[in-house]
Order: sequence, then structure tokens, then C-alpha cells
Amino acid sequence: MMIEILKSKLHCVTVTEANLNYMGSITIDEDLMDAAGMIAGEKVQVVDNNNGERFETYIIKGERGSGSICLNGAAARKVQVDDVCIIISYALMDFEEAKSFKPKVVFPKEGNRL
Repeated sequence: MMIEILKSKLHCVTVTEANLNYMGSITIDEDLMDAAGMIAGEKVQVVDNNNGERFETYIIKGERGSGSICLNGAAARKVQVDDVCIIISYALMDFEEAKSFKPKVVFPKEGNRL
């Protein structure tokens, strides 16, 4: 049996930009992506702590060390700059493998710094 479990999470990042005129996705600082074990094109769930919005999109690599968290396209309507969000990725795993799997959870500091 396969189950979907938490793979990684960026907990309480701050939205730095919302770009309505882009095709879609979320741009994430590459340092944050590496720390959380996330990759470009990966599907993520975004949870906005300020307004309760929850939505899915995919990752675009942002400039390393920039602290960038930018919601693009339609998702830009669901957040405001300076909102605090949680970015979550999941993985399908065999039930037995999932029992011992340890997700990567990252708690960035002010400015989305590690």
C-alpha cells in the first residue's frame, strides 16, 4: 500500500512578492529549497497563516540567498506581501517505509534566512 506523507516543509516564511502577470507558480529562494529538499517543478501546498487560504502550485527556483518567496499568476490573488505562509511538499511512500521516514522541516529566520 502507498500512502501520501509529509516530505518537507518551510514553516512560516514571509511572502516577499506577488506577481499577478506571471503564468503561475511560487518562486522560492534556492537556499530554502535545498534546506527543505525541494526541487523546481515540485508540487507544493501553500497555507497562508494571515488569511487561511490553502492552495497548490509548483516551485520555480528563485535567486539563491535572496530570501524570495513570490506567488505568481492566480496564486498572487490569494496572498499579500508580508503574509506568513507554510509551504508543504508530500511524497508517496510504501506504508512500511513511511513509518521510519523523517521529513525535513525548516524554520527560516527573519527575511527568510536560514
